[in-house]
This record gives sequence, C-alpha cells and structure tokens, in this order.
Amino acid sequence: MGRVRQAEKNIFFGYAGNMIVIVMGLLQRTVFIRLLGRTLLGVNSLYTDILSMLSLAELGIGSALNYSLYKPVADNDLEKIKSYMRLYKRAYLAIAGVIAVIGVALIPFLPVLIQDSRGIGGRELMLYYLIFLFNTVSTYFVAYKYSLVNAQQRNYIQTNIATVTKIVTTLAQIAMLYATRSFLAFLLTQSVIELAQKIFVSIYFNRLYPYLLDREVRRLDREETQVVVAKTKALMLHKIGDVARLSTDSIIITYFMNVDWVGIVNNYTMIITYVSNFVSVIFNSVISGFGNLVATESREKQYDIFRVYRFFACWLYGFASVGFWLLLTPLIAGLWLGDAWALDQIVLTLILVDFYFKGSRIVLVNFKIAAGVFEQDRYLALIQGAVNLVLSVVGIRYIGLAGVYVGTVVSGLLANLIQPLIVYRDCFGRSVWSYFRDSLNYLLVIAGVVLLMIPVKARLLSQTGVGTFLLMAAVVTIVYNTVFFLCFGKTREFAYLRSLAAERIGRLRRR
Repeated sequence: MGRVRQAEKNIFFGYAGNMIVIVMGLLQRTVFIRLLGRTLLGVNSLYTDILSMLSLAELGIGSALNYSLYKPVADNDLEKIKSYMRLYKRAYLAIAGVIAVIGVALIPFLPVLIQDSRGIGGRELMLYYLIFLFNTVSTYFVAYKYSLVNAQQRNYIQTNIATVTKIVTTLAQIAMLYATRSFLAFLLTQSVIELAQKIFVSIYFNRLYPYLLDREVRRLDREETQVVVAKTKALMLHKIGDVARLSTDSIIITYFMNVDWVGIVNNYTMIITYVSNFVSVIFNSVISGFGNLVATESREKQYDIFRVYRFFACWLYGFASVGFWLLLTPLIAGLWLGDAWALDQIVLTLILVDFYFKGSRIVLVNFKIAAGVFEQDRYLALIQGAVNLVLSVVGIRYIGLAGVYVGTVVSGLLANLIQPLIVYRDCFGRSVWSYFRDSLNYLLVIAGVVLLMIPVKARLLSQTGVGTFLLMAAVVTIVYNTVFFLCFGKTREFAYLRSLAAERIGRLRRR
C-alpha cells in the first residue's frame, strides 16, 4: 500500500479515535469536577505533568530507533528489524527501572511542592502519586512494540487500541465516581484497565510479528550501534529541554500560586490539546511516510511535499487558534462550567500564540525526525528550557499567571527561528528566506481575521447561548477559510492539496 493510502487510513482512524477521545474526555472531566472538585483536578493535572518530566528518561531512544527502522522496513530486512527491536526492548526495560527509581526518590519533595492541598493528607497525595508512577513505568514494558507498526505506516493499530482503551476506561471511571466519589477508586480503575491493555498489546504483537520471538538475533554491528547512540545523545538534550519548556508550567503555578489554578488552566489546555491532537493526526500519520520519502525520493520531491504539508499546517493551526481565541472562554465559562473557571484573555492569548507557533513548525519537527536530523540543534531545546524557566519564574512574580506563558512563548519562538535554518540547509540545500516570508504572510492573514471578527463576537456573543455559540462558530469557519482561500488559493501548495482531494473523491465515486 502506497504512502498516500497508508496516510489516509491512519488519518481516518486517527480522526475517529480523536473524536471519541474528545467526547469521552469532556464527559469524564465534567463528572470529575462536579463530584471531586477543583483541587483534586489540579492534583491530577500536576501529577500528569510530573510524570511527563520523568519520561525524559526515555532520552529519545524511541525516535532514534524508529528512524533506524525506516530503511529495514522499506527493504523488508527481517534480520535487521529483529536486531533493532531487540535493542529497543532492552533499552526500554532499563528506562522503566530508571523512572521507577527517580520517581520514588521524588516522593519526599511532594509536600514542599503542594503546600496548599486544601485538606488532602500527605499519605493520600503519596498514594495517588505512586499509582501515577506505576502507570508510567508499566508503559515501557510494551511501548517499544509499537515502533514496528509505526515504521510500517500502520499507526492506526496503535490509535485503535488507544481508542478502545479510552472508551472502556472513561465509562468505568465515571461509574466508579458515581458509586464511590473517591479519587483513589478513580485512579485504581484506570490503572487496572490500562494494565489489562498492556497485557493484550504484548500478546497481540507477539502474534502479529512472531519472528520477534526468535532467540537467534544478530547483534548490530559497531557502526549501526554508534548511529543509534549518536542520535540518542542528541535527542536526550532535546527531551530534557522540551520537558523544561513544556512540562514545568503546572509545577511553577502550583508553587507560586496554588494547585487549584492548575485545574483551571488545564480545562483550557485539555480542549486545546484535544483539538491539536485532532489536527496533528494528519501530520503524525505521515511521519513514517516522510521516512520512506527521505529513503527513496530526491531532495526536490522532498521539498515539494514539505511545502504542501507546511502550508496545510499553518492553515489548520491558524484556524484552530482563531476559533479558540474567540470561542474557548464562552464555551468553558458560558456553556460548560461557569464564570469561576474563566481565564484572563491575556493568558489565553499567550497560550494560543504558543499553540500556533508550535503547530506551524510541526512539519519541520516531523521532517527532522523522519530524516534523522537530530544532532544539529541538540542544544536548542536546552536553551529553550532555560529561557522558559527563568522568564516564567520571574514573570509569575511580577505579572502573575500571564508571566508563566510569556516564558513559554519566547522560548518557543527560538525554535521557529532556528529549526527552519537547519532543515533548509541540511535537508534541502536551499535558502530559508522563502520559509520566513511565507510565515509572515500566513501570520498577517490570521491576525487580520482576528481583528475582523472582534466586533462580530461582541455583537453575536453579548449573551452566550448554545444557538449564538454555534452561529459564531459557523461565522468564524466561513470567514477564516474564505479569507485564507482568497489569499492563497492560487498557490502551488493549494493546487496540490486540491488535486489530492479530487483524486480521493474520484476514487470514492469509483467504488
């Protein structure tokens, strides 16, 4: 099956899975807030971010080995695949041990971090944390098995397993909340179901790829191992920097303000993440296709495909950013939870600026991963992490919650300036100025739509109701996409996307 057909299948199941995850997540969050309250929601969000930090022990091994698998998979070299998978398995078992040790060592510091726990005892906080830690550590016993299906561009297998697990987990947790109103029962329910899923995944992949159970596996030669080690070292720096930039905000907010604010912010970031995941399905579904493209096609072909996907990313993430800026607070404060859960518009603006810039570079990042370009900017993420920590800590002291996201935005912009230089130089051998010119054009159009819609919002959403909210959403959709089409409808990138859509429609009509 070709790259486009595999990508279409991945996208279809990715969309279906994300729609289900969004519905289940919002349902679960609503019940959680009503029965357990704001503080436990903040604890849940905080522990999730702490365990994300601990996952830096993965050190980029997954991405490095996924890159190494692209060519053996394209060549159907089973012996080489077995060798890489054996290395992957041993590495991840070691990672599980490292995370377990570091995770336990952090337990004495929890009371210092959560100083205002609103009546939740220290033993309870420790028990909740240990359950989170167990869930994270156990993941590494099966995570390596997904690398092979993803390298084969069969990402939909992982998506479908995750979707079914989410449905079962959410329904069971909601039932448990209504029966017990216990956060402990809520967490244990998730833990038991996810453990059952991991056992299923292990058995399923052993049957899908029985050759991975072979005892006779050739060791990788010195050169092959050195490539993995070199890329892992570079990705380790990326991982540490990314954690410092992306997973520390809730910790800073908890320490300098209180854990309740983490829950308030998390309602916004949860919805943003859900929609972001929905959009990024397209781009994550073609990472393995990029890997195959890099392994088999010319630089010119790679560049043309890159420009198309990059244009599409800016279109979609720009649309999502404009929609969020206009509609997210009316949704959360007006239709869902009430005014007490509203964020200041300045804070939301900063969160969405970072969301757009991160989305606009998603194709850069995915292409770097597929091409194995890890070493060239290995220190960038560390610099970003340091900038974010310093600016966020200083900012929250002087301007409050918004200061945290000033650090996030500034540190993110560093990547938007530096990563294009590296990709255009090392992957395409081209000048990067066209990239920055296009970036400015996209940004100006998006800003223009926002300015155009501000008076429309003031008129339509003066009183928030379901009808006015849906009408505003329809107006935003029509106006944004019409303006974007008028500005970029004659570009080569749009023509390519239109031809892909026409080809797909024609194929469906012939069935």
